[in-house]
Amino acid sequence: MKSRKSGRYIRQPAGYRAFIPESLPPSPPVEYEAKLRTLLSEADRALARLDGITTVLPNPDLFVAMYVKKEAVLSSQIEGTQASLEGVLRFEANLIPSNDINQVKEVINYIKALDYGVDRLKELPLSNRLIKEIHKILIAGTRGGHKTPGEFRKSQNWIGPAGANLSAATFVPPPPHLVPELMSDLEKFIHSEDEIPPLVKIALIHAQFETIHPFLDGNGRIGRLLITFYLYWKEILSRPLLYLSFYLKRYREDYYEWLMKVRLKGQWEGWVKFFLKGIIEVSNEAMETAREIIKLKERLVKKLIEEKIASGYAMGLIDLIFSTPIVTSGDLKTRLGVKSKDTANKLIKRFVDAGILEEVSGKKRYQKYMFTDYVKIIKRGTEI
Repeated sequence: MKSRKSGRYIRQPAGYRAFIPESLPPSPPVEYEAKLRTLLSEADRALARLDGITTVLPNPDLFVAMYVKKEAVLSSQIEGTQASLEGVLRFEANLIPSNDINQVKEVINYIKALDYGVDRLKELPLSNRLIKEIHKILIAGTRGGHKTPGEFRKSQNWIGPAGANLSAATFVPPPPHLVPELMSDLEKFIHSEDEIPPLVKIALIHAQFETIHPFLDGNGRIGRLLITFYLYWKEILSRPLLYLSFYLKRYREDYYEWLMKVRLKGQWEGWVKFFLKGIIEVSNEAMETAREIIKLKERLVKKLIEEKIASGYAMGLIDLIFSTPIVTSGDLKTRLGVKSKDTANKLIKRFVDAGILEEVSGKKRYQKYMFTDYVKIIKRGTEI
């Protein structure tokens, strides 16, 4: 492994030492030894298969929408948020949430930020301007909402155990007066025309962003969003369907350790290999989830036929619960055009009797029903 400096600690006027990273790309450059080349090839293939499987999903956009919710939960959990996927779904369905409402709002903001970023990338390149816009949405109205949303920090931050002060920090990012210059350098690297493979390049970008830590709050979540945005912007994925938080939550300690090894020892090759393994694992997990959803829909259609529930409205309800896993009888009227309340209630009851839907409101009136089999598939890995 090559010996290189990826930055240096410099003592600040206040007495603490802050880390100043070197600009990207690393020098000397990343060495593409055999193991790294093998992982890169496998990751490229896994991403291509993932992108391809969306063409056979019942409704790929709805699958992506649910997967965005899963990513939002996982990425927020890495930062200590205790919200669950079911808690988010209950909040969206105007049910009493099973989690702290403020923590659920952080997840909802993540979903809004991701959706906003994907839309903006159709007209704006991946840039510091966009990163700031996304950050503003991410932390607005949350516990970090007072920490200059949408603006690079103007005071020193640090990373360490809960309650640790600057002197006890595990890592101290660059001082605030250097953040604009460092982020400008990172933006130039993002836009640079070079021979670095895209998956390697976004691994470098993510690590550098986390080292700069340009915001007072939300850096981890923004850094993980950057991975998805970059792959979508570069048209490596036709839909934003790769989310590394599933992998980074599982190997959280390794994740933090590799970022520190990059900073202190310049071990870019090890970090890139760890990152590529995540691409492979998450792509394969998403493909398996997609296959399970295809099989689930096939089983449900077969069950409806066997139990003689296969009306046009029933098939429409199947499509509806794959897009909105918590529904009411009123949804059948507004979304499917079912004309009478009695017909809607009877169809809902048949789905409950068939074990497809489960009542979750606990009320006698204005009941709400969850498509539990679908939620169980999607929420895998989000359990707190």
